[in-house]
Amino acid sequence: MNSSRRQFLARTAAGAAVLAGGTFTTTAASAAHSTSKITALTDVTVIDVATGRRDRHQTVLISGDRIVGVGRIPVPRGAVEINLSGKYVVPGLADMHAHSLGDERISPPLYLANGLTTIREMAGTNPQLYEWRDRIATGDLLGPRMIVGSQIIDGDPTLWDPNLLRVLVVNDEAAARAAVRQVRAEGADFVKVYSRLSATAYRAIVDEASKLGLTVHGHGPDSLTSKEVSNAGQRSIEHIHSLGLSVSTRETEVRRMVRAITVKTGDYNAWFRQMHPIEWIAANTFSQARAADVFGTLRRNRTRVTPTLTMHRVLDMPDYTAMDPAVAKYMSAEELDVYDYAINTLYKPNRTADEISHQRQMWAWRQRFVRELFAHDVPILAGTDTGTPYSVPGFALHDELEHLVNAGATPRQALYAATVEPAKFLGSETGAVRPRKIADLVVLDADPLTDIRNTRKIHTVVTRGRVISPAQRQRMLADVEAAVRQPPTAATIAAGGCCGTGPRR
Repeated sequence: MNSSRRQFLARTAAGAAVLAGGTFTTTAASAAHSTSKITALTDVTVIDVATGRRDRHQTVLISGDRIVGVGRIPVPRGAVEINLSGKYVVPGLADMHAHSLGDERISPPLYLANGLTTIREMAGTNPQLYEWRDRIATGDLLGPRMIVGSQIIDGDPTLWDPNLLRVLVVNDEAAARAAVRQVRAEGADFVKVYSRLSATAYRAIVDEASKLGLTVHGHGPDSLTSKEVSNAGQRSIEHIHSLGLSVSTRETEVRRMVRAITVKTGDYNAWFRQMHPIEWIAANTFSQARAADVFGTLRRNRTRVTPTLTMHRVLDMPDYTAMDPAVAKYMSAEELDVYDYAINTLYKPNRTADEISHQRQMWAWRQRFVRELFAHDVPILAGTDTGTPYSVPGFALHDELEHLVNAGATPRQALYAATVEPAKFLGSETGAVRPRKIADLVVLDADPLTDIRNTRKIHTVVTRGRVISPAQRQRMLADVEAAVRQPPTAATIAAGGCCGTGPRR
């Protein structure tokens, strides 16, 4: 190749990639023609989460919202170069089970500041969640990509009080189908099913959702087994409650006990109190043969499981868990009061010493259970159930990743559950640091494959190609800290987690 041609090629991102043996998208060449729009992250170690490979001394080229080049490639003339020597680049993180708190000044910036570029909002409890989603998509609001579920669809009596939280109560096929049509019209991205649905209503929901092009995510209803839920086509099962029953040698008996649970409308914690001894029986009759059967079904059907260990740890051990003072400053006094009220009034009182001991042992069992899920290659989604006590948006995901590793996952497996698997599940062009992928990235000061706690060591965040520098990130956190000390705005969202915290009043 003559020198003039080499000089010409080196002026463009595409030519530079070719010269260096790197990768560049042909479709991105026209977008990158104006090199002033190119951002180059240089001298980074790119982590391939799918394989665990570390590629050192790489340059990542970004044009618009896309990655257009990755490799040991020259920086195109006119590009904005950000030298990140010694840093590690991973795909943007996803919290796949969130219930956002506060107003738009709080949850969206907290997510981004923590490297979360995708959120699956598990219940459309307030129409403003759809507004957040749409404004973020158009660039009017800075925040992570949001996939927002429907109102909760539950059986009768529902575990939630409809006077306090938007919930659709259905008790027959006609009402179930009408509810699906309603949430589709409201703008839900998927249908959220809940614990007390009857088998008839549940199957009608799944069928109607399929006809309307919606997927179904949520709890495993008490009236069905986990295999039935998976075979019906539900795409994710949230939490461990229902799954734990399915791998017991006494499944028929414990299922019958669950179906016999009685609750009044809105009395979620009565359900929990009655569920605890049933879970205890199931935990102590765990069957490897049952696990191989049930988990094999989930794996074959690609039914994802979101363990939400962050939530389970608090509710299993309310006597041994407290708010982390390092992140409490990002919560309003009202939110902190709600958390304390839930723990001290709903979860701690009226338990015997045996109950407290059993609950604590259940936390250890849930960790072993998650280890079994990974061992059987069940596809796992990292999710926190942010909105339940002591969880703080964004920060909670790093807790979840640490819980997954403590349960037995490798750091790569935990990171996969927060990057690659969410992208596959959502069908999004994220989850990898490769050309043509959306430029959702996190730059870390240390290697997360060596220690999963290094996901907390965030240097820079890139969301849809927009670079959030360390200084900007610190300003975002400072702005949240200031916002939580101010009165709520008119845009405040009343939210509650899946598991009994209750809505903010």
